[in-house]
Amino acid sequence: MYRLLFCLLLCCTGLPTQAGVYTYIDADGNRVFTDQPPSGQAQRIEMAPSNSMSGSDTPPPVPLTMEEPKAPVYQLLRIIIPEPDATIIEPSGDLIVTASSEPNLQSGHNFRLQLDGQPVGAPGRSPVFPLKNIDRGTHQISVEILDAEGRILERTPSQPFHLKRISLAQKRQANPCKKADYGVRPECPLKDKPKEPKDIPLIPFI
Repeated sequence: MYRLLFCLLLCCTGLPTQAGVYTYIDADGNRVFTDQPPSGQAQRIEMAPSNSMSGSDTPPPVPLTMEEPKAPVYQLLRIIIPEPDATIIEPSGDLIVTASSEPNLQSGHNFRLQLDGQPVGAPGRSPVFPLKNIDRGTHQISVEILDAEGRILERTPSQPFHLKRISLAQKRQANPCKKADYGVRPECPLKDKPKEPKDIPLIPFI
């Protein structure tokens, strides 16, 4: 009897809430549970409300929180020397690139110079970069700030400069070599020194 009652209760939980469950004693003295009772004999059983939830009661998904972007470490990074699109006249091809940052370079960070898209030398703390024997023509430079792992934190835009190297012949033409200049000035080598005329000994006239 109790097993039958338990099975019936399980089945009834799936019935609509408006359906009723009734019980009565049949002619053989057995208790019967049914949703269609005979008239006048059955008693209605009050069922506990179902705890099922409809789809509309599903809580909305929790929105993902986005992390706020971190403020940049440096507010300014620029190349001071040479100025953008500057023309530099240097026979040796040597020049110095100087940069600055605001705030000053922090601990563990380094500057690095890029010349024509290639790094020049090892990263370092100094914002001054000496360049030697650069070919004549137009070049592009930029300066980077790297963290301790070598990651780029800041980078200046690439800016051009134009290098002119005067040849020795042009220098000699602009400033002709004098006798004392040979072997002293690079454009006045000893091999180009004019030979001095030899003195012709006088032959006594007889």
